[in-house]
Amino acid sequence: MVRTGLSASDAASLYFGEVMHARLRPMGHRFSYRVMSLLIDLDRLDEADRQSVLFGVNRAALYSFHEKDHGPRDGSSLRAYAERCAAAEGIDLGGGRVELLCYPRLLGYGFNPLSVYFCRNADGELALVIYEVRNTFGEVHPYILPVRAGELNAAGLRQQQDKQFYVSPFVPMAMRYHFRLLPPSDQVKLRILETDNDGPLLAATFSGRRRALTSPALLRSFFSLPLVSLKVMAAIHWEALRLWLKGARLVPRPDTAGQRSDETILAPGKSRPYIISR
Repeated sequence: MVRTGLSASDAASLYFGEVMHARLRPMGHRFSYRVMSLLIDLDRLDEADRQSVLFGVNRAALYSFHEKDHGPRDGSSLRAYAERCAAAEGIDLGGGRVELLCYPRLLGYGFNPLSVYFCRNADGELALVIYEVRNTFGEVHPYILPVRAGELNAAGLRQQQDKQFYVSPFVPMAMRYHFRLLPPSDQVKLRILETDNDGPLLAATFSGRRRALTSPALLRSFFSLPLVSLKVMAAIHWEALRLWLKGARLVPRPDTAGQRSDETILAPGKSRPYIISR
């Protein structure tokens, strides 16, 4: 098995790279932009909080990470959340590391279309991946995928999952996700290919290189990627407008009222959706 992750001295690291989205049909549409992602060890949040005066964990700072932005979104332990997800799949994460790849908040604002939990067992082997997908309606859905035999090798991880959660108004629900990951080390790579019965429809990728989380690195990011958190949200709406002007057909949003009353949280399992609404 492939063993990857941060060195023992790192509680958190940065990954600078490029996000790319490509619509393949019925019209071509492609865009890309530079971003900075955070990889944080969910067992060592206190250490991460001390890595830079410009970075805070569960508190205000220039850049910050808040547990309430992820998982149940109630501020509870994300490590415990990952363990519950794993236990529902018959996986024991005791003694293993859980790292989360996401965008940090910048000046108190953040939006994560996709956050990825890399969950390892006590032997350091990647045992489970949680793909936490967020839409612009304030809903979150995790795809909880155990690492099966043959899915992980030196070239990375390949997994598949039927689409269960409404994200884009231009992509139907009858789709299948094909995930391909190079777990975090000196670099990280993610690719999601959406397909239907006619083949590939949409591809999204992120490729980033690791940098130490230090005050100089955060300052360089602040000036080279100004307001990057707002840029992510703005890009979603701007590119949606461009697609609409090109003639893309709108897909109605399914009625999820029965799942969203009073911020109902459905426990993660093999077949039940887990949706939280704000």
